[in-house]
Amino acid sequence: MRAVAARVTRASVRVGGEVVGAIDGPGLLVLLGVHRDDPAEAAATMARRLHELRILDGERSCADLGAPLLVVSQFTLYGDARKGRRPTWSAAAPPEQAAPIVEAVVAALRERGATVETGVFRARMEVESVNDGPFTVIIDV
Repeated sequence: MRAVAARVTRASVRVGGEVVGAIDGPGLLVLLGVHRDDPAEAAATMARRLHELRILDGERSCADLGAPLLVVSQFTLYGDARKGRRPTWSAAAPPEQAAPIVEAVVAALRERGATVETGVFRARMEVESVNDGPFTVIIDV
């Protein structure tokens, strides 16, 4: 599982022109990709790492500040464009495997007390963010 976590002052996601998820920061915009070999158990680890990631002001985490997270499923994080001009997505989990794992990450974050907003799985989304810093990290579990 791979996440790109960006420290933001605000972020939102729209589907069909309507806002379906939004946060006011400080907080994290998380693009979350699931690999075809990821076990469901990895969801709890990813949730803990995101919630406790110390990249907010003063080296604090969402857990420390009660800061919100906007989680957006992003299968393209496993795109491979090393050969040719067209990426391959063969490493990404198929939707029927990825959806429950993404949902499990969100559920695990909420169980930890996090405020979490989400995009819509498999929808064409418009994601907006105001990056703070900018400060962005990649997390692999």
